[in-house]
This record gives sequence, structure tokens and C-alpha cells, in this order.
Amino acid sequence: MQILEFADDEIVPIKELVELYEAVGWILYSADPDALARAIDRSTYVVTARDDGDLVGLARVMSDDVSIAYLQDVLVKPSHHRQGIGSVLVTRCLERFDHVRQKVLLTDDEPGQAAFYESLGYRNVNDLETVGLNAFVQFRGMTDL
Repeated sequence: MQILEFADDEIVPIKELVELYEAVGWILYSADPDALARAIDRSTYVVTARDDGDLVGLARVMSDDVSIAYLQDVLVKPSHHRQGIGSVLVTRCLERFDHVRQKVLLTDDEPGQAAFYESLGYRNVNDLETVGLNAFVQFRGMTDL
């Protein structure tokens, strides 16, 4: 039986962060390990998952802790997919910011990801006609989106 350990605001060594981000194919993050470490360090809240000491998952939130919380970088090593780790990571993040009105997430357009986040209560803004929302994003160096 696998025993996972989850931790709040753990200080994760850069080497482990790079290994996790590369394991899920997020090489734009791992290409600059110092920037990745700063991003994690400056996050409002970070939850990690470990399996026998090995970092297998991470989720982080950026927030003003009043009106908005951005769920960012939900990662689980492929070897540990479909074991509920991602759900625990997101749930712990959302519980911490339960009092916050808006919880926002920007993710890739993949059906599996959409189904995962919808199962956790997120909705695509395109499906919220009665609310009248738009979502906009700007990426530095990516003008041809």
C-alpha cells in the first residue's frame, strides 16, 4: 500500500523542482531553475506530495487572500497519475482559500484537464453565459497565440 505525505509550504530544493517540472514536460519552467525557485518561493501557498520521500506532486496559489486566488502549476509525475494526488493537491489549495470569492485557473486546452478541473468545481468561462465573463491573457514573447 502506497503511503503519500502532503505538506503545506514546504521548502523544496531546486533540483527536485526541476526534476518534477521536467517529468511533466514543462521545460520552459525548468530551463531557468533559479526563476522557478523564485516563483515557488514567492507563491502565496504551496502544497507538495511525496511518495517515500520522492517529490511526486505540487500545486501553488498566488493570491491577495481576500478577493482572488490563482491556482497555478498543478503537477503530478506521470508515474503517479490517476491516484487522486492531483485532486488532493487542488482540494488543499482551495480549502486554504475557501473565504476568497474568485478562484481562477488558466490551463492547457486538453479534454482530460478540463474534466479534471470541472470535477473539482471549476467551470470554463465560455460555459458561463449568464455570468457575462471574459477571460484575457497576455504572454511575454508569445504574440502569435
